Amino acid sequence: MAEQPHITLRELQRRVKNELEERFAQPLWVSAEISELKVNYSGHCYLELVEKGGRNGVPTAQARAMIWCSNLPRIATNFEAETGQHLAAGLQILARVMVTYHEIYGFALQIIDIDPSYTLGDMERQRQETILQLRKDGVWDMNREQYLPPCAQRVAVVSSANAAGYRDFMKELNKSPYRITTTLFDAFMQGGAAEDSIIEALCRIADRQEEFDVVVIIRGGGSVSDLNCFNAYRLCSYVAQFPLPVATGIGHDKDISVADMVAYQMLKTPTAVAGWLVELAAQLESKMNLLAVTLENATRERTHAEALRLERMSGDCRRLTESLLSREKLRIEQLRPTLAERITEFLRRRHQQLDRYGEVVEAHSPERVLKLGFALLHAREQAITHADEVTSGDILTITLSDGEITATVNTTKIWQKKS
Repeated sequence: MAEQPHITLRELQRRVKNELEERFAQPLWVSAEISELKVNYSGHCYLELVEKGGRNGVPTAQARAMIWCSNLPRIATNFEAETGQHLAAGLQILARVMVTYHEIYGFALQIIDIDPSYTLGDMERQRQETILQLRKDGVWDMNREQYLPPCAQRVAVVSSANAAGYRDFMKELNKSPYRITTTLFDAFMQGGAAEDSIIEALCRIADRQEEFDVVVIIRGGGSVSDLNCFNAYRLCSYVAQFPLPVATGIGHDKDISVADMVAYQMLKTPTAVAGWLVELAAQLESKMNLLAVTLENATRERTHAEALRLERMSGDCRRLTESLLSREKLRIEQLRPTLAERITEFLRRRHQQLDRYGEVVEAHSPERVLKLGFALLHAREQAITHADEVTSGDILTITLSDGEITATVNTTKIWQKKS
């Protein structure tokens, strides 16, 4: 079999290398996401760049890249100064690259510069997407509709225990004359773990929500990228739908995060959040003092009015009493002659009535009855009214109108009663 025309693998690799380096002799600006990054002992930085597509985020393109140690300090320092963040996995970057090809290591990109404004723009794009999605979900205004007590004294604090912002917050609260109790829910407030850590703290607060009046999320100042977790959809959705009012003091001077926008109350710094809580207490105290003064004045006015009313009523009562007594005295004077006549007539009628009663009594007196022929019988010193009260041989005393007779019973006869 005749030998086929061919080239060696090395020759093929050389031709590809020449073709690529000739075709892409000038640097190109390429957008991609950093999926991996590491700096080796020599100071060179090696990256894995990807482009993701589809809803599941599966890479549709991938390439190796490197930043030589001669360029790394300049590129990294400039990027950090502009974005406030180190180059790290997960960032979208716009890199100026030279296309390279190596016979053994294959295709790669040599990064000679990175545009920080592109990364910042991508953060803003994610921020706007979060705002749009929260509005679409219908939760944008939910936290601002939560009830905040007139004096929020039981405060759940989401912060890092070692943060200067937390210390400033507590220092400001402790200066106030009001009793405001705080419970710290420690969380990472920046970095890759911040979003999950803050959400976990909010979940712990939600499990004890009846113990608190308000939640505050505080941290000190930071760069735009440091605050980027407060633009993340998951965290902002938790804040928007949280069952207690949330106040934020994230320490920014210019930019407002999405978490600020959906919170019940946005303040710039942790110290400002403490001042807001103190002001709520002061406003309530002021209202209570005003109500106390109003009540005192109203009581004083009512007491004075009632005293005047009582005085008027007392005067009216005295005048009415004097008038009534005067009228009654006049009436008595007018009735005096008539009264004497009526008393005389009354006594005369009573004398006549007594005379009639006397005649009746006299007509029924024992002496008058005895004169009519009746007699009183006694035996054994007892009055006899029935025949069966004596027996044969009893001695009777018979009293008549003009004397007494003593007799002995011979026989008795008892009349039969008619039924």
